[in-house]
Amino acid sequence: MASAGEAGPQMETLYIPDAHRVEDLKLLHDTMDDYPFAVLVTTAPSLRITHIPVWLDRSAGKFGALYGHVAKHNPQSSVFDGRNTAVIVFQGPHAYISPTWYENPKAVPTWNFSTVHASGKPQPLTDEEQLHALLMTLIARSENKYSKSNYNLDELPKTYTSSLMQGIVGFRMPVEMLEGKFKLGQERSEKDKASIVTHLEATPGEQAVGEYTARMYERLRARPPQAH
Repeated sequence: MASAGEAGPQMETLYIPDAHRVEDLKLLHDTMDDYPFAVLVTTAPSLRITHIPVWLDRSAGKFGALYGHVAKHNPQSSVFDGRNTAVIVFQGPHAYISPTWYENPKAVPTWNFSTVHASGKPQPLTDEEQLHALLMTLIARSENKYSKSNYNLDELPKTYTSSLMQGIVGFRMPVEMLEGKFKLGQERSEKDKASIVTHLEATPGEQAVGEYTARMYERLRARPPQAH
């Protein structure tokens, strides 16, 4: 667990066996950037979950800061007060793993996945200039990655964009704790790992997961020692 201050194990939001624990900050940040459509979870005054795109500022503080927004009518917006804790969950590729893929098939099936949990206290961004900057960055990052177009929010009438921004509440969440769980079978033998990748790449619809798993095996081999 990468955490700010003297956070104890009781603050973890995720069960992570040591074999699947990842504390490499660059790998965690890369995952957050690669899979920015996240799950925002808050528990005050009651449990609320919203699915939103967010963007990460890696340079802010020790673990970075996350920016996003929700509808003003979403009760979750009232939690952005800098006091209540939220968890933002990033989910990487995942897939079913058959025990028939192992050298010794006397095993049970499992589901491989990677996820990062970022915890912190969201602060509200309601000023129009702040919201505009948040949206411009979010749109620019998304357009560059997914669309490769020349869309520009500022080409829309200002009266139109101003009215839309009145309907949202933005937030900035300095990350206080990062938890990375990469359950990809990396603790298995080299033959089993090679077989996992081969079968995923040969399974319709799972080729991308196989390629991702192969890349992660290489990165996890090179990761720095885990500090516990």
